[in-house]
Amino acid sequence: MPAPHLRRFDASHDEPAPPRGARRSGPRGRARRRVRLGAGIAALMLVAGCGGGGADDGKITLTVDTFSTFGYEELFKQYEAQHPNIRIRHRNVVQLDDYLPRLEKWIAAGRGAGDVVAIEEGILTKFMARPDRFVNLLDHGAGSLQGNFLDWKWKQALTPDGRYLVGLGTDVGGLAMCYRTDLFAKAGLPTDREQVGKLWPTWDDYIATGRRFAAKVTDAKFVDGAVNLYNSMLAQQASQTVGHTYFDPSGKLVASSNPAVRTAWDTTLKIQQAGLSAGLKSFEPSWGTGLKEAKFATIACPSWMLGVIKENAGAAAAGKWDVAAIPGGSGSRGGSFLAVPKGTEHPKEAVELVKFLTSPQSQIAAFKARNNLPSSPQALDDPAVKSFRNEYFNNAPVGEIYASGAKALKPLYLGENTNPVNQRFEDALLAVEQGKLTPDAAWSKALGDAEREAR
Repeated sequence: MPAPHLRRFDASHDEPAPPRGARRSGPRGRARRRVRLGAGIAALMLVAGCGGGGADDGKITLTVDTFSTFGYEELFKQYEAQHPNIRIRHRNVVQLDDYLPRLEKWIAAGRGAGDVVAIEEGILTKFMARPDRFVNLLDHGAGSLQGNFLDWKWKQALTPDGRYLVGLGTDVGGLAMCYRTDLFAKAGLPTDREQVGKLWPTWDDYIATGRRFAAKVTDAKFVDGAVNLYNSMLAQQASQTVGHTYFDPSGKLVASSNPAVRTAWDTTLKIQQAGLSAGLKSFEPSWGTGLKEAKFATIACPSWMLGVIKENAGAAAAGKWDVAAIPGGSGSRGGSFLAVPKGTEHPKEAVELVKFLTSPQSQIAAFKARNNLPSSPQALDDPAVKSFRNEYFNNAPVGEIYASGAKALKPLYLGENTNPVNQRFEDALLAVEQGKLTPDAAWSKALGDAEREAR
């Protein structure tokens, strides 16, 4: 999925907000965020209606609701230029955790949502239980586009009987490790990305490298914090083994028995206990400050994380970050879809916009803009993706790093309550990091809270 990060709430085009802090992929910063969001949410509710509508100049306004950064800024302009009768209004919510409950309420009520909405993979299962709340894209010719998507990505938004297509895929999430070359040099570690990758074929090797780093560098930690690391390891472990995280394909909560969950948990605790973590809560303001001030040397990097780092670390860090292989091999973390709610007044026009934004060429453009890894095999094979280098990240060949194994990524089954359950595990890890709970108590609390969320 694109990074669920901190951005200004904007009811027009998605213009980058001043990075007043950072972005988040799942943890919560409730009170502070909600105060900041209050005026924006109130303004949204006034204009929300049921999505787009007419305009005084006769144009059709299509409202697009997204979270995080999808890389659509230039694509919106291109579409408007090609369709003079269409105006696009982009509403981008600050955090995924703010966006999802709001979207659920809008869809359940049949009003308030945009004409086009982004659906993160973690909540898709819940919406698939009521596909009739969305326009069936198959009724608008989307069936002919199946070959434009990885097979499993297409099937994720298709009902089991094959008769109802809720959305079209935007991106998938491969994994790598981003690191500060200047901090590695300070620690006497290699800085070349190939050599760095060889430092840590396993997570135990990563911890050992972190100890070497900590012995030489005292003004920065080896890793940002528990949450992003845990989420990346969980996605990696689950995609390589059982194919699910907290819920099995029958919908049963299996957090206590799934070895992928326990392995990710225990490994994260090892890193905490080794004193390698900066203790920062991913995507919170302090995390963004840590990026800007070089307070940590490594961060687990799904492809969409590259844009988040650049936006927060700022121009002064250009060329100081690089990208290497992640310990333990890759995995699939993240991915989203675009759908059209039934409440839209312009289903035909909205579907055409969805088709455009998820086309192979648009996915290539989004990758080049924000490094959101395409879900289209044609885009993944395109030289523009495979040869793409990211200048900010020391000219790293990010196309090669992320796209080369993308077709081999395996989907994760995510139950409809995956997001709230995951939040409970994140909160428990943070409580350990902050000295509020022992590891055993945190594990027990996470499992108990998960049971309540799953009811």
